[in-house]
Amino acid sequence: MPKPVSASGSLRVLAALLSYPDASMRRHLAEMRAILRSEAAVSATRHAELEALIDALDGGDPLQVEADYVELFDRGRGTSLHLFEHVHGDSRERGPAMIDLAQTYEKAGLLLAPGELPDYLPVVIEFTSTQPPREARAFLDEMAHILNALFNALQQRRSGYASVVGALLDLAGSKAQAVKVAAEQALDESWEEPPVFAGCSAQGQSSPGQPQAIHLVRKNPQTGAVA
Repeated sequence: MPKPVSASGSLRVLAALLSYPDASMRRHLAEMRAILRSEAAVSATRHAELEALIDALDGGDPLQVEADYVELFDRGRGTSLHLFEHVHGDSRERGPAMIDLAQTYEKAGLLLAPGELPDYLPVVIEFTSTQPPREARAFLDEMAHILNALFNALQQRRSGYASVVGALLDLAGSKAQAVKVAAEQALDESWEEPPVFAGCSAQGQSSPGQPQAIHLVRKNPQTGAVA
């Protein structure tokens, strides 16, 4: 395996490209483009893909660019930028994993902003950019299976953001591979509170969409007993 090259600048650019594309972020697109060109840490093919993404962010309607980002990353588990969402979901294991990762950051002197979760991919990449090349590659390689699943989910949606995750896989020394992406329920649907009378809903029926039997219960007016 070839010796890892320094890609700290490129990693910071990749972290920024995966962040919310508000006006502040888009003001730095020209600088990001220059860093990618000067460092040349990714392949020419991947670099061309990243340039196309930057062009789309720079030339697109700002409101549409932001709306597309939210629709892509905030409404489905398969494209979630929170890495432990792919591994632990809502299980109990997610909490301890978060703590361990946050402690790793603290030991390296990286403190999270209030409300920022340690498994958020831009944060993970930002931390990786502070590590020496060999350690950075090893750290990315540890999460290559998650990145590969995310890469495939983004490709399935024909999103230019797949190029960012593909670049991370390249820097990890791991080749992007095709994986089967299962159909998923939208996050806002899966987190939705069940109806108060869930047993009467189509979700609670033994045969949704089919006529359901209704059982009448009569009450004796004298004794109050149910017949």
